[in-house]
Amino acid sequence: MARSPSSGDELRASLAARRDLGPDYEDSLVEGFLEKMDQEIDRRVDDRVAARVRKESPAVRPSVDAGQRLALAIISLGLGVPGTIAISFSDLSGPFLGFVLVLLWVGILGVNASFTLGRRHR
Repeated sequence: MARSPSSGDELRASLAARRDLGPDYEDSLVEGFLEKMDQEIDRRVDDRVAARVRKESPAVRPSVDAGQRLALAIISLGLGVPGTIAISFSDLSGPFLGFVLVLLWVGILGVNASFTLGRRHR
């Protein structure tokens, strides 16, 4: 990758031009130097961002997994809590009520566990 001149080289060139041209051109020389430095900073930032994107591109997948885990958690609670309330207020009684509640939550836990274990194997 071609490297642009260093800021020290640019500054020395600007100072040499000022000596040759005199103080009347000082503002133009300073603006030109600052513009070159601004371009160099932009180039370096672009290079760093591109390098970081190249490094992180495989890491994009976990953010999708994180969103899926969050959605599964919300759905699990969204079904489990109202399901528990509905079963609790139903006409079921005694051990059958407890069995249905346990069955509900074991099912929810099973879905969550299979999702988690399936993601770990990939």
